Amino acid sequence: MTSRLSEIVKAYDIRGLVPDQLDDAVAESLGAAFVHYLGADRIVTAYDMRESSPGLAAAFAAGATAQGADVVEAGLGSTDLLYFAAGTLGVPGAMFTASHNPARYNGIKLCRAGAAPVGQESGLVEIRDLAERGVPPAPGRQGTVSKSELLGDYAAYLKELVPGIRDIRPMSVVVDAGNGMAGLTVPEVFADLPLTLTAMYFELDGSFPHHEANPIDPANLRDLQAKVREVGADIGLAFDGDADRCFVVDEKGDLVSPSVLTALIAARELDREPGATIIHNLITSHAVAEVVRERGGTPVRSRVGHSYIKATMAETGAVFGGEHSGHFYFRDFWRADSGMLAALHTLAALGEPGQDRPLSALLRQFSRYADSGEVNSEVADVAAATEAVRSAFASRDGVTLDELDGLTVDLADGSWFNLRPSNTEPLLRLNVEAADGSAVAKLRDEVLAIVRA
Repeated sequence: MTSRLSEIVKAYDIRGLVPDQLDDAVAESLGAAFVHYLGADRIVTAYDMRESSPGLAAAFAAGATAQGADVVEAGLGSTDLLYFAAGTLGVPGAMFTASHNPARYNGIKLCRAGAAPVGQESGLVEIRDLAERGVPPAPGRQGTVSKSELLGDYAAYLKELVPGIRDIRPMSVVVDAGNGMAGLTVPEVFADLPLTLTAMYFELDGSFPHHEANPIDPANLRDLQAKVREVGADIGLAFDGDADRCFVVDEKGDLVSPSVLTALIAARELDREPGATIIHNLITSHAVAEVVRERGGTPVRSRVGHSYIKATMAETGAVFGGEHSGHFYFRDFWRADSGMLAALHTLAALGEPGQDRPLSALLRQFSRYADSGEVNSEVADVAAATEAVRSAFASRDGVTLDELDGLTVDLADGSWFNLRPSNTEPLLRLNVEAADGSAVAKLRDEVLAIVRA
């Protein structure tokens, strides 16, 4: 089991092939270790639509109850439903999902009471080590297992957090659930809103028969884009497998950058709470910080990753945080990420009474620069390639270097790029932003020529 746990415990969660790396025995050991490490007497679980998820959740519960903890089973749900459960019940939680990974994968996302993160720097390594050693038997009572239906309460709570959502004008919306958990949650959340819904791939199917539930890959958005154009919808929404990420397509079928959504939601949150702090990771567009300052707020940069975003939000009291990867975090949702909340904010902004511009026009004020998207390069020596890039740019006039997360280089003309290593693969990830597409392409190609030399 030792080698398997070392392979599947990642920076932010647990993820591996079923059953080669992750099976019921591993899940049971992790359940016991989770409860033992936290000293928890009660936890909550939920699981996605993958074939292996119910069994893994049951095995995890067996390990937890053997340690004396009671388990509340929320059953089928999205990851943000699990965060809702951990927040409202005030107990630690475990979500069984491999998010956007292919069908043969599964995994576990863990959180403390109140949806606080459990990652490598906040307990995940210790839980792994406990599971590897074997958790000592717990004397005393055997925990119990009970079931709780939370979907209706979850949907109602989300809508309470979004100003104006119940007053929106009628709109046409296409949603691609990718056969993931949005197929369960969207009908409940949208049920009492004046939306004409065109549902795509709402059947829960962990084999993902139509396309992978990974909207960050443009290929997986093509069906949504075509359907938006076909039906003349006002907006298109795509969710990943566990529905904690949301991507948006405008009325033309064009993808809306997550940075633009971050700026839009930040502006709405600042209208509600003037002067608030907004967190953005260092790969989001510079437009985000500009919009926050223009609206009287305080922008704060963070490293990439939910554990860093959530920790920074806690330190600063930030009301909202956004990432380039489609994760959006809300203080009033226990600082957790919710793709559905991001979708509701976008719908509320677009459908506000008196707001009759199409989505592309509404968002133009927040879309100020061109970007490359994430460009990955497989390299033999990540550190050496990064140093070569640093050396090539460090001596140029007006250049500033930043090492908050990887290497960020700001150039005198306002363009910038970030080069950061993958946590799990021999890859360097490059993101470039500049005034226009040609400037992006020029800077991108210059950096890649060094990285791939």
